[in-house]
Formats: sequence, C-alpha cells, structure tokens
Amino acid sequence: MHGIGGNRQRFREAARAERPDLALLCLLIAAEAEPGAGGAAIDEAQIELDRLAGLMPFRPADGARGWARAVGDLLGERHGFHGTPADYRRLESSLLTHVLRRRRGLPILLSVVWTEVARRAGAPVYGVALPGHFVVGFGDPAAKEGPVLADPFDQGRVMTGMDAQALVASTTGSPLTPGMLQPAPPMEIVLRILNNIRAWAAARPERSDVQLWALELSLLLPSHPARLRYERAQLLVERGDFTRGAAELEAYAEVVAPVDPGVAESVQSQALAARAKLN
Repeated sequence: MHGIGGNRQRFREAARAERPDLALLCLLIAAEAEPGAGGAAIDEAQIELDRLAGLMPFRPADGARGWARAVGDLLGERHGFHGTPADYRRLESSLLTHVLRRRRGLPILLSVVWTEVARRAGAPVYGVALPGHFVVGFGDPAAKEGPVLADPFDQGRVMTGMDAQALVASTTGSPLTPGMLQPAPPMEIVLRILNNIRAWAAARPERSDVQLWALELSLLLPSHPARLRYERAQLLVERGDFTRGAAELEAYAEVVAPVDPGVAESVQSQALAARAKLN
C-alpha cells in the first residue's frame, strides 16, 4: 500500500493499542466509507454513545439479567434499535455512524452499540460471536451458569439457553459448546465487520472500491489472514491497476514460496499475465 492517510494511520494505531477502543475502530471504518464526513462525525457518534449510556439506570437489580433487560429496554424498546432482513442488503448496516442514526444494522454492529453503551454505564458486558449470529453477553464469562445472552437484532430480547442452542444448531447442525460463549476480542470483531463489508461489495462488482478499502483496512490489523494480500493484489488487477497488482502478486509469491512452491509458481504466472496487459 502507498503512504497511509490520517484516518488509516489512526486506525492502525488504535488497532495496536494495549486496550483497543472498539467504538473508535468501528467509527474509523465508517469514516473510510465517507471520507468527506471528517472527524466531526466520529466525535458526534462518541457523544451519542455517551448520551445513551447516561440514560441507563445506575445499578439495575438482578445482576447480569437486570443489566440485559435494562439495556434492552433503553436501546431496543425506547430508542428502537433493531435489525431486519433488509438490513443485510445495505452497506450502512455495517457503519457505526449510520447505525446510530438509523437505529438499524447488522447483528454485530447492533451488538457494538449494546456493548459500548452498557460498558460506559458500568455493566459487565461483551460481544459473543455465535456461529452465524452475533449477540451480547452479560455477567462473568467464567461463571458456572454462563452469561446472560441478549439479541440486539431482536431489540435486545433476552435469550434462554434453548434459544442459543437452537440458533447454533440451525446454523452449524452442531450443539452449543462453552467455547462459543467466550468474549469475542475487539480485533476479531473488527475483522468480522470488515469481512461483512467485503462480502457485501464482492456481490456488487460496481463497488469494488468498497471491497478495496475494506481489504486495506484488514491488512492494517496486527493479525490477519495472509491470503488477504493475494485478494488485494487480484482486486487491483481487476480494477485495471496492473502495475501495483503485479507487484503485490510477486510479493505474495515470495511469501508463500517456502511453504507451497506450486502456489507461488501459479501466482507468479498471474503477475506475468498482469504485466502483459500493460503492453
């Protein structure tokens, strides 16, 4: 990649912080989609998260379950945050600034709103990456009884154990395991959001620009799949940037050559083909 701009440098630094600020990282993703919005949009969104947190009761009764119900009442019932199947077809559903304005979004973005508001209010809260559907956990993840789960996509409905088991079974055909209920690390959440954006753009070839910046942000994370470099190189070639695409294919071939010479040879051939298109 060429020199990193202001927002991207800020994203890179935030991703490497000792305690990554999930809200800030999500807002910097949104800023990539709307470069003209400037820092004001990020500030306004942070202020809105603080405002919502200020509306929470001081200490709800009934522990984790009380917190889950209180956050669901505030965000789901009073402020109307929720999701619908149509939200999967909108890029805005993956952009935190838009989710805060529209009160609509994908499960993972709504879960970011839930966790950020609840965390500011003092709740023991974290994201839970169930297979195929992101939810929120309240309480101690190490507790024998497990967390209290809430589904922000369904206005924060508190889930029963049977609900969670049925959700996992419908997605994977396998039973729910304790490992699925562990807190999702911030970087895993950010990469998953960027993967959703890449998938949205990949289904719309005319939006390869979105696919490119989502790939480039993914590559700024401290840990990411090596194959993303190959995908970026391919996309550059598809967009007609043959020189950069070929150079990145060659660089990727060097990386994989010690592990898989056959793949490296194939990638080198693709680089030669890309350079041939310059003639």
